[in-house]
Amino acid sequence: MAEYQDFIRSSLSTVSTIAASNFGHSSSSVKTGDNNQVLTETDLAVGKKLIELIEAKYPGYNIIDEEAGVIDKKSDYTWVIDPIDGTSNFANGIPTYGILLGLLKGSEPIAGGLALPSFGEIFSAERGFGTYRDDKRVHVTDDTKLSNALVAYGIDGHQENPEITTKEMDLLGKIVLAIRNLRTSNSAYDMALLAEGKYGASLNRSSKIWDNVAQHIIIEEAGGKYTDYEGKPMDYSNPLSRADQNFTWCAGAPELHAQLQSIIHA
Repeated sequence: MAEYQDFIRSSLSTVSTIAASNFGHSSSSVKTGDNNQVLTETDLAVGKKLIELIEAKYPGYNIIDEEAGVIDKKSDYTWVIDPIDGTSNFANGIPTYGILLGLLKGSEPIAGGLALPSFGEIFSAERGFGTYRDDKRVHVTDDTKLSNALVAYGIDGHQENPEITTKEMDLLGKIVLAIRNLRTSNSAYDMALLAEGKYGASLNRSSKIWDNVAQHIIIEEAGGKYTDYEGKPMDYSNPLSRADQNFTWCAGAPELHAQLQSIIHA
């Protein structure tokens, strides 16, 4: 039996109620130094509740929470929390946001969950047991043609260095020309649609460790491939020291992932 899946589902169900009840009327502010990052009262409430649930069930495990920071228990196991993924969407009354809860053993994602409170859905996965949307097992698309695929791409503007954004948009243009259509909620919503085969791939060059751990295991257990933007294995080693590091990703059905990498490296 899967060891963590029931806890993940139950915990995400509990905090989904908090997020859903606050949706549309939660005050927000922009984080100092990064116009792309928004904080709401609900981020704090959801993170606090997940920490409370984890410490009751797994008191010896480390925790990384986007807002609360690092809780070091000197464990080989680390829970990684994004209390509201897609906070800008949430703060503006847009339903495409999610809650992410992942678990690392050392540097390996071994379990994770993704809740979509506005849609009443919870995706969960554990190493070797597959990915489920609620009680139904899901799988990435079997389509092998990138030109048939809807691809999600999350992008943040770099006002401090506009050339970074300009170059990224040039590459994004090449990707758009190779796919059917581009989609972007820039949130966990995109990863849910990838896991159940509605999107073919997802890419992002501006994220943090809490954006990645849960969705990484969800995509891999759904049969997908999850790497950094340039196709290298994700590196979560020494996770408690990585909270400030930028992470990138390229995730998708294996053959579509390979075709995207060919464009990126052309």
